[in-house]
Amino acid sequence: MSTAPATAAAAEEGGGPFRFFARDFTASIVVFLVAMPLCMGIAIASGVPPEKGLVTGIIGGVVVGLLAGSPLQVSGPAAGLAVIVFEFVREHGLEALGPVLLLAGAIQLVAGALRLGGLFRSISPAVVHGMLAGIGALIVIGQFHILFDEKPMSSGLENIAMMPARILGLSPFNLAATELAVMLGVLTMAVMLGWEKLRPARLALVPGALLGVMAATIVAWGLGLDVARIDVPASIGAAFALPTSAAWFSPLASPALIVTAFAIAFIASAESLLSAAAVDRMHDGVRTEFNKELRAQGVGNLLCGVFGALPMTGVIVRSSANVQAGARTRLSTVMHGAWILGFVALLPWLLREVPMAALGGVLVVTGWRLVSVAHAKHLFNVHGPLPAAIWAVTFILVVTTDLLTGVLVGLVLSLLELAPHLRDLRLHVHEHDAGHANRVELHGAATFLGLTRINAILERQPADRPVHLDLGKLRVMDHTTAETIGEWLKRRRQRGHSDTVTGPEPILRPLPIGT
Repeated sequence: MSTAPATAAAAEEGGGPFRFFARDFTASIVVFLVAMPLCMGIAIASGVPPEKGLVTGIIGGVVVGLLAGSPLQVSGPAAGLAVIVFEFVREHGLEALGPVLLLAGAIQLVAGALRLGGLFRSISPAVVHGMLAGIGALIVIGQFHILFDEKPMSSGLENIAMMPARILGLSPFNLAATELAVMLGVLTMAVMLGWEKLRPARLALVPGALLGVMAATIVAWGLGLDVARIDVPASIGAAFALPTSAAWFSPLASPALIVTAFAIAFIASAESLLSAAAVDRMHDGVRTEFNKELRAQGVGNLLCGVFGALPMTGVIVRSSANVQAGARTRLSTVMHGAWILGFVALLPWLLREVPMAALGGVLVVTGWRLVSVAHAKHLFNVHGPLPAAIWAVTFILVVTTDLLTGVLVGLVLSLLELAPHLRDLRLHVHEHDAGHANRVELHGAATFLGLTRINAILERQPADRPVHLDLGKLRVMDHTTAETIGEWLKRRRQRGHSDTVTGPEPILRPLPIGT
C-alpha cells in the first residue's frame, strides 16, 4: 500500500495546487484508465445508456474533485447504486431519475450544511458490508445475462432462475451471436484476472479491466463478430441535456419517489463517507472533512440530476488507484474527469466498438469482489455471532427483496446489541495530560449512539505525542465502536506512534482494506 507523505497537506494548504503536478498528472491517467470501463459498465448494469455513466464520471472528477472534503477520493458512478437505479428505471422510466436525483443531491447538501456527516460514520459495519455483498451478488447474477447478449430480469430471484436456461442454451457446434458474446465476456474476465496475478511489478498500475475490454474489443473488431456493442452518441453534448419544461419536476409529486430520493441520498452518503474514511487510512496527507465531502457529493448529485445522469458516490476502487499511483492533491481527480471528457468528445467511434459482453465481464468480476465473505468471518471471529447474523440477514434481504428493505432491517437488528444495556447507555469521556502521553478514558457504554463524539475526540489527538486510550471502565462496546477505534489505532501505529490501550484491546482488530 502506497502512502503519501504529510507534505501533501502543504500542497493543499499553502504549497499551491501545482506543486506535485508531475505525480498528479501520472495518477490522473491511471485513474482515467480505471474509470472509463467502470463508468460505462455500471451505467449498463443500471439499465441506462453508457454515456450517462460517463457524464457522472466527468462531473465527479471536474466538479466534485474541486469541492471535495477528501482531496484524494475519486467520485463517479458506483456499483453500490446500480441495483436501486435499475429497479427505479424499470418501474418509473429514465425520465423520472433526473428530478429524483436532484432531490437526493439537495438532501445531501442540506445534510452537509447541518454537519450530519459524522452520523453516517456511525452505521454498523455489518450492515454496510452486508449491503455491499448483496449488491455485489445482484450485479453478478444480473450481468451474467449481459454475457449472453440478453437483458437482465426484473429481480434477483428471476435472474437466478434463468441462469441454468442460459447455460443449457449454448451450443459448441453452432457459434451464433450468443456463444460469441459469452466467449468475449470470458476472455475479458480471463485477461483481467490473469493480468492481476501475473503482471510485472513495473506495470502494476495498468488496470486489468482496461486490458480485458481492449482484448475483447480487438478480437470482436478483427474477426468482425456479430455481437451487441455499446451505443454511444456521436456528440457527448447530447448527454448533457438540460430540463426543458416545468413538467420535468412532476415526478417529485409522488411520495414514493420522494422516499426513493431519501434512500439514494442515504446510501450514496454512507458509501461516500465510508470510502473517504478508507482513503484516509491509505495516506498521511490531508484528512477528510466529512461535512465538506457530503456537501460536495450533494452538489455532484444535484448536477447529475439536472443532466439526467447516474447518481455518484466516492468510489474506493478508483480512489485506491489514485493513492497508489502517487497522487498528492485534488488536481489528479480533476484531471481524470477532464480526460474522460476529452476521450468521449474526440473518440466516440472507438467506444462504439466495445462489445456489451466485455463490460458485462468487467462488472461480473467487480460484483464478485463486493461479495466478501471475509467480512462476515471477521465479524464472527472478533465480535461474535450477532454482527455476523446482521451481515447475513442484510445480504439475504438485499438479494431476495430490495436494497432499502435489507438496509433498514439490518439497522433495526443492529439495535439488538443495545438491548441488554438500555437502562444505562451513557458515555463519559475524560481527557488529560498524563505527562508522557495524552490520556483518554472512556467510561460507561461505548456504542454507535456516541460514536460521533468518540470520533471527534480521537481525531483531535496530537500527532507529535503518544496517546493512552483507557477502555478499562467500559461496561459495553458494540462492534461499530470497536471497529472504529481499531481502525484509528491501526492508522496511528502505522505512522509510528507508540500509542497504548488498556482494556479490551484484543477486540480492536479492524478488517484490513482490500479484503
